[in-house]
Amino acid sequence: MRDWNGKPYHSLDYALKAEFGEKVYKAALNGGFTCPNRDGKLGTRGCIFCSAEGSGDFAASVKLSITEQIDTAIKAIRKKTTANRFIAYFQSFTNTYGPIDKMRRLFAEAIHHPNTAVLSVATRPDCLSDEVLELLSELNQIKPVWVELGLQTIHEKTAEWMRRGYGLPVFAEAVKKLRERNITVVVHVILGLKDETKDMMLETIRYLNHMDIQGIKLQLLHVIEGTDLADEYLQGAQKALSKEEYIDLLIACLENLSPDIVIHRLTGDGPSDRLIAPMWSVRKREVLNQIHHEMKLRESFQGKCFTLN
Repeated sequence: MRDWNGKPYHSLDYALKAEFGEKVYKAALNGGFTCPNRDGKLGTRGCIFCSAEGSGDFAASVKLSITEQIDTAIKAIRKKTTANRFIAYFQSFTNTYGPIDKMRRLFAEAIHHPNTAVLSVATRPDCLSDEVLELLSELNQIKPVWVELGLQTIHEKTAEWMRRGYGLPVFAEAVKKLRERNITVVVHVILGLKDETKDMMLETIRYLNHMDIQGIKLQLLHVIEGTDLADEYLQGAQKALSKEEYIDLLIACLENLSPDIVIHRLTGDGPSDRLIAPMWSVRKREVLNQIHHEMKLRESFQGKCFTLN
């Protein structure tokens, strides 16, 4: 079985060390953007699972400049370990939705920071105008640019339930346009969405396996206090995956992924002070260790290069 820096899959940590020769850390940023699911264009409640922070629960304060946010992250990480290079990650809300001048100013400030190795921008595939694509392409000539797209699922019924607000062809077209500009594409997928079977979740993975994407984030469905999903969960209309269910699903997903796709995430971080379920997910190190252990035991992975990353 191939070993990717001690892990039985092609991890982001391995890929970054191979590219930059050292460990690269993430600085989660808040650019003060909003979302068409929040400002009334498509809705006002956001996606059903989305917190008031727009999935940016661990991002820095928007009251700080981008440079100050990066410097704050560097200072915090350097209390624990030596760190020289960072991913400037615009995490909160939809970071290509708003005035292009604002994007240009904030993204340029981030990419020109001396400790920035990569600029990563989280957004929606329906918020990538030609003007935005050209800006991202220009920045990609300075340092690597990643665009992270929140697909979550290929199934339209699920997408309607979660209030995603765009169809699968929009996603496919966004990937095509980004790759035409040689921009790295990372896709977010959530496991455990309402009424999705294991086969349905694997259909999403198999679809992505044949798309021109370079990375994937796999995450379990978190139930966060204050979301509409929390209301459904408390009413019994939505369940949370057990740790055993999630690990089984996750490994099945990895078995169906190409080794060319970098695995950026195997689980997820929910804010522990507002997490309703599943509570086992707060023990992230324990969960990751169990995932790695189970992978190494699986007969399907013995002697293989992990049909994944």
